[in-house]
Amino acid sequence: MRIAMFLDTDFPPDSRVENEAVSLIKAGHEVFLFSLSYEPFKNGKEVVNGISVIRYNGGNLLYKLSALVYTFPFFSSLVKPKLRHFINWVKPDALHVHDMPLAEAILEVNKEFQLPLTLDLHEDRPEIMKFYPHLNRMPGKFLISPEKWARKQVELMKMADKVILVTWEAKEKFESKYPELMGKITVVPNTINPQIFLEYPVYNGIVGRFSKHPVILYVGDTGLRRGTDTAIKAMPYVLKEVPEARLVLVGKNSEDVVLYKLVRELDLEGHVIFEGWQDVSLFPSYIKASIVCISPIKRNPHHDTTYANKIFQYMAMGKPQVVSDCPAQQYVIETENCGLVHIADDAVDLAEKLITVLTNDDLANKMSKNAFVASQKKWNWDVTSKDLLELYS
Repeated sequence: MRIAMFLDTDFPPDSRVENEAVSLIKAGHEVFLFSLSYEPFKNGKEVVNGISVIRYNGGNLLYKLSALVYTFPFFSSLVKPKLRHFINWVKPDALHVHDMPLAEAILEVNKEFQLPLTLDLHEDRPEIMKFYPHLNRMPGKFLISPEKWARKQVELMKMADKVILVTWEAKEKFESKYPELMGKITVVPNTINPQIFLEYPVYNGIVGRFSKHPVILYVGDTGLRRGTDTAIKAMPYVLKEVPEARLVLVGKNSEDVVLYKLVRELDLEGHVIFEGWQDVSLFPSYIKASIVCISPIKRNPHHDTTYANKIFQYMAMGKPQVVSDCPAQQYVIETENCGLVHIADDAVDLAEKLITVLTNDDLANKMSKNAFVASQKKWNWDVTSKDLLELYS
């Protein structure tokens, strides 16, 4: 089958898109990816890991309009000719659109082609938008409505032939209110591809830098909704019991200035280390250097129904975790007995759980082994992609 995928950003990187496309290619399908690039001179074709990527230049105007796609019709109107050109060139048997921004335009263009269409929702976009900084100030607060996006999300799901969600908790969210959607939903958890992630080399320089300290590690977006401030606030309590501990944050966000200020206020310079943004290929090196890894994300409807990809990266490297009690990630960690769960946004409880892991080698080793086994047997892309392949078979 010739499958046309659609992505409203540049590619690579997007690990979920790549994992899905590569799995479908290995299953015997052909995958062509429409990538809307906002970088100059990015028009053209390229094969990336077997995926035929065709990039269309969006330009700065289209980039700005994309945020207003469900406020004004301009973005969809401007992108439709590109979508139509791509479909006519690929001549696919099926369409697969990633996330919401391009979905409405593709559904309208597909009226001409009448091809089966899958809507792949990587996250609960309307819920997470409520935490975007630019939506909490003018003019974004006035122009962009998460409530309107939520209504549009349901409308798009009803119009699509198939819908992919990332967790069973996300599916349950729609079950009571929209039972008619249940028959078209497939759950494909956003786990990692071990053939890709575990092939990244481990750099001894990174591991060696932290060898003298018990490292508490966080990787990914460092925005406040991820609980990075909670992790910093937990450190004074941790240091009373484990004075040599270090909190290492690998990632960045525009809200980092708040974290820097918090570190200064709590006199934690030297105990909290900001590594900034690092390529995912370096994550295994940082994880190997750690004793315990964390995902202290705060409770909200999005986090409650989404897996943070980092928990599967930690598991693949056999590391014990301390995670917040967001139901989706709590279920994974408690089911596999590979970490401890703390009350979200509670620095004292987080500190207590971290101290338990840092001071109990037998417990840490047990959770470490459980994490690795669970990653190998269950929580990896080879397993969780089976329903995706079944959908297309």
